[in-house]
Amino acid sequence: MYIHDLPAILKRVAPLRDAMSRRNVLAMKDPVIGITLDCEPGGNEAWSRYDWYALRRNYAEAVVHAGGVPIMLPHEAGMVDAYLDRIDGLMVTGGNFDIDPSLYGDAKHHETVKTKVGRTDFEWAVTEGALERDIPVLGICGGQQLLHVVLGGRLIQHIPDAIEDALDHEQPNPRHEAGHLVVLESGTLLQKICGVDAVRVNSAHHQAAADTPAGLVVNARAPDGVIEGIESTRHRFAIGVQWHPEFMIDLADERILAAFVAEAAGLGAAGHDPKG
Repeated sequence: MYIHDLPAILKRVAPLRDAMSRRNVLAMKDPVIGITLDCEPGGNEAWSRYDWYALRRNYAEAVVHAGGVPIMLPHEAGMVDAYLDRIDGLMVTGGNFDIDPSLYGDAKHHETVKTKVGRTDFEWAVTEGALERDIPVLGICGGQQLLHVVLGGRLIQHIPDAIEDALDHEQPNPRHEAGHLVVLESGTLLQKICGVDAVRVNSAHHQAAADTPAGLVVNARAPDGVIEGIESTRHRFAIGVQWHPEFMIDLADERILAAFVAEAAGLGAAGHDPKG
């Protein structure tokens, strides 16, 4: 090796050095991701005669795959601040229920609407608290709808009654397969993270975001116009997607989860600078 070659050598190894540094920070940080749980009353002998919590396994597996440490968040209202003191990111999961329409000012309840008041009350409190502390939030399916309402939005209560010629957003094929495409809005954080203009997604919802309140932008739509993703412009990372990226059907799903965990580790998502 000659000394005059040193600048060129350093230039070549810089990307590797930066990548190793990024991995080392992640390893030291081990970002803790709080994941919300579903709940059911007792009486189901296949599970328990007593009230029980549940979470599909691949939520936690997806967090681990992205480099995070998953912890589950029981619906203890008095523990919200304690949870927020300990987590670096919040994942709000989906479920087979709906947000109470009264929470977004709608006095009428569609006949298909079914609620879980205790779960919604807890998820509202922990999501609102995370946003106040600017803790990264990823809302998935029903979690996207809750995030939308917490940020001041309203929901379509039943897509087939509100959208003419709507796609089947409750796909008949298995959830680990794609149901349709979504188009990502250019210039949004989600589009920058995914690095593509369209994503193949699974679909398991009969409701959707209905509007775009101040401080929120739509980052994804289905071909029928239904809003499939939102993000806050007032927080460093508050993204909701109407599909289930934890199934990792598309490479974009893996990128969403990786960006979320990286932001929770304090590394930033896709070079995002919320202050400009």
